[in-house]
Amino acid sequence: MATNESISIFSSASLAVEYVDSLLPENPLQEPFKNAWNYMLNNYTKFQIATWGSLIVHEVLYFLFCLPGFLFQFIPYMKKYKIQKDKPETWENQWKCFKVLLFNHFCIQLPLICGTYYFTEYFNIPYDWETMPRWYMLLARCFGCAVIEDTWHYFLHRLLHHKRIYKHIHKIHHEFQAPFGMEAEYAHPLETLILGTGFFIGIMLLCDHVILLWAWVTIRLIETIDVHSGYDIPLNPLNLIPFYAGSRHHDFHHMNFIGNYASTFTWWDRLFGTDSQFIAYIEKTKKVEKKTE
Repeated sequence: MATNESISIFSSASLAVEYVDSLLPENPLQEPFKNAWNYMLNNYTKFQIATWGSLIVHEVLYFLFCLPGFLFQFIPYMKKYKIQKDKPETWENQWKCFKVLLFNHFCIQLPLICGTYYFTEYFNIPYDWETMPRWYMLLARCFGCAVIEDTWHYFLHRLLHHKRIYKHIHKIHHEFQAPFGMEAEYAHPLETLILGTGFFIGIMLLCDHVILLWAWVTIRLIETIDVHSGYDIPLNPLNLIPFYAGSRHHDFHHMNFIGNYASTFTWWDRLFGTDSQFIAYIEKTKKVEKKTE
């Protein structure tokens, strides 16, 4: 009975979204995107698309999303939004971070990306335009991937902070007490594999088209670079997402090396009380701000 009611609710929600979608004006970018997608399919093999295409998407988007935060350090106006104002970025740290990123991206992540083609072939994941899911279904599946990854990240990240494990693996990621965007994937190779597994679980369970791989990569990179940015921007649209952790939440984790273990949402930290110190810190900060007004 409950299952039938759940199916009915999801069906009604799907119909409602489809109706709203039908009222929206035609997307002017859809036709150029369709032409570009079909050109890619006609000129490159599935292996090239799944492997080199995925690598290019990851590298281009990663450093593109890092660019605003990198530029903020040269803009005096943006300094008031930096969370840890007493710990500015340094060229030395950023160069060190960049070198580790290149190693992780090409020596750890690239071999994993090479398995993407075999994954799509084994599970018969389509590439064609005709079976590409609608935008709202793509967003729904990306949200599902985010929930799965966030759950995995919370428990495995918390485990990596265990006193017997921390100094061997996760300590590298915490070398920079004041995080910056590019540092999002600065980690020990084992951590890249351990926490990165959460990214692939959602894909294995929910992927119905290769476009989901790239859509989920895009959303995950936006999120992880944002929470590592070191800046709390008031008009950040990501802060409108319910239960979104945000940069201040994760910055506190880097500042104190404890609590706030989730990657995207706040519910696991709230449920297990691992955000109690953060909540106390926010309340104390608000009281200080009121006194100085």
